[in-house]
Amino acid sequence: MDSGNLAWSVTATALVLFMTPGVAFFYGGLVKAKSVVSMMMMSFGAMGLVGVLWILYGSNMTVIAEGENQFLSGNPFSDFGLAGTSSDGLVVSAYGATFAIITVALISGAIADRAKFGSWMIFAGIWATVVYFPVAAWVWGGGWVYNLGSNLGLDVSVIDYAGGTAVHINAGAAALALALVLGKRVGFQKGIHKPHNVPLVMLGAAILWFGWFGFNAGAEGTFSLLGTADSKVGLIVINTLGATAAAIIGWIVVEKLKDGKPTAVGAASGAVAGLVAITPSCAALAPGWALLLGVIAGAVCAFAVELKWKLGYDDSLDVVGVHLVGGIIGTLYIGFFATDTGLFTGGTGAQLLVQFIAAFGVLIYSFVVAYLLGLLIEKTIGFRVKNEDEIAGIDTVVHGEEGYALAD
Repeated sequence: MDSGNLAWSVTATALVLFMTPGVAFFYGGLVKAKSVVSMMMMSFGAMGLVGVLWILYGSNMTVIAEGENQFLSGNPFSDFGLAGTSSDGLVVSAYGATFAIITVALISGAIADRAKFGSWMIFAGIWATVVYFPVAAWVWGGGWVYNLGSNLGLDVSVIDYAGGTAVHINAGAAALALALVLGKRVGFQKGIHKPHNVPLVMLGAAILWFGWFGFNAGAEGTFSLLGTADSKVGLIVINTLGATAAAIIGWIVVEKLKDGKPTAVGAASGAVAGLVAITPSCAALAPGWALLLGVIAGAVCAFAVELKWKLGYDDSLDVVGVHLVGGIIGTLYIGFFATDTGLFTGGTGAQLLVQFIAAFGVLIYSFVVAYLLGLLIEKTIGFRVKNEDEIAGIDTVVHGEEGYALAD
């Protein structure tokens, strides 16, 4: 790896790692004041635990060697603790670790205000091991998703450049499962749970957008593409900007038409929805199609977050409405508008077919495993705090701390 690619790879790794504190701020501002410490700790807990597991064996699991089963994962003990990995390889591995960390952290938003920290950490470690690491191998490391096109005899491959399927659909499906396992918050009804700190939400969204340039464009460095004819870094950067900007507009227009007022939380949520949607397709869409994707994702997700009230599941911070729905939109959109292979851009329906199979294959696997794992934890050691602890404030009960000491 030359010095330019190496420098960008390290920078991108730092950017993506910084996104998880961004998630913590974003989620922390959305919950009530007595839950902010707990909410942010779930993200920081994921940073600690998943970071360790990745170095020990997770990195190995994300690469399926020639001749290994494409439906499983790589050998976790092939280079235990990364003792035999080269310097460049360690940089690439560190970059991959940041994706594993944020995927787990994203799930936590669905169970805000009511989850035990210890139970969450057990779930996070097991889910990362049996879901995220194998799914990353399926999508990027030579697994069945990576080889889906050729296995079906098609001349296209699944496009998931930075994690629409592996990160957002994966996390969103697990979030839905945990929301169903833990049940509704006390007093669950529309309008009763308001964000306690809107500026914190805006700060979190800004950090996420900032870090997302590393999230989407970092692989240009890890694959040593910068400065070569194969690099698409310019397209990735402009699409990461454009789709996100368009999604803000899409979301707040829907809010204005539906509720009469565009909100700051809506703008922040729209930005995240646009970032989610452009993640898989950032290197595969012309900028104009990326703008259209952003508008669609922002508008559709603005409606999708209302589904929990109609269907009766308590996805506290709209992980399902933004990450699952946004991830599905971005992944399937590729089948219609990907350069040269999309249904409306010179291709056949083959691209749409492989995108659909990959998206819903991962969705089903993640949901089922997360539901069973969450149910097992709930039925044994318990996953949810007592109702009286939830009402009193989970921060002091679980962590012995308060987010705001306003008076003695």
